[in-house]
Amino acid sequence: MDTRNNESASSAIVYSCYHQKSRDGEHFVPEHTVQFQVAGSLILNDGSKTYAPGEGSLRLVKRNQLIKFLKQPPENGEYKSLSIYLHQDVLKDYSVEYNLSASEKTYGSPVVELQMTRAMQTYLHSLLEYEMLDSLNSRQFIEIKIKEGLFLLLQANPDLKNILFDFADPHKIDLEAFMNKNYHFNVHLERFAYLTGRSLATFKRDFEKTFGTTPGRWLQQKRLQAAHYLIEEKGQKVSDVYFDLGFENLSHFSYAYKKMYGVAPSKRG
Repeated sequence: MDTRNNESASSAIVYSCYHQKSRDGEHFVPEHTVQFQVAGSLILNDGSKTYAPGEGSLRLVKRNQLIKFLKQPPENGEYKSLSIYLHQDVLKDYSVEYNLSASEKTYGSPVVELQMTRAMQTYLHSLLEYEMLDSLNSRQFIEIKIKEGLFLLLQANPDLKNILFDFADPHKIDLEAFMNKNYHFNVHLERFAYLTGRSLATFKRDFEKTFGTTPGRWLQQKRLQAAHYLIEEKGQKVSDVYFDLGFENLSHFSYAYKKMYGVAPSKRG
């Protein structure tokens, strides 16, 4: 495998290239991220919907999201993508400099498909050229290029201001609905608490009121029940199930499954 992941001085513009290797996983997206798919495919899943645009697509992944991903290079080729991370301090400075602010609260999909204009296409390919020349190594230059990108994004997609310049922390949301959607993400309780608009102590207290048990016990039982259904009823392989349901490794999953159901998952069916 040939892997290159060159980051700018501020880790704000990142070019990724993976040769003949599919990579999957999950992560928390802390900052708004503009992602340009150069070659191959990046399939995203937010827990309820899958996004799979093709090569040449442009999208925004909103901040404070839990996302599963699958990076797949084309046949006999390389996976290539360009990501621009729009940090909150950069967006706040831009909003003050250009007197921009969110005029309304936006909801909806955590992944937004963006219009690819001729100007934006030229801009993105210029970033790739700078990357190839190893020129994206100056913090000042990167800040200029990010400002240019923001101008072009907002010019083509004016409603983005309601997303990019909304600096509020997550508000307190329905805990039961959120956990039933996101239980399969393997993140710490502190992250679940933050995303539901709660302190950790309040999250634990509200959780027990809602579900009648602790978050740890509920998460494991919920994941095991889902695994049992997929293996028993859907005939899926154990190796295809445990990671997607938030278990860190196969041995931990097998131990917990056997403890709950009395037999190892590989023995079922």
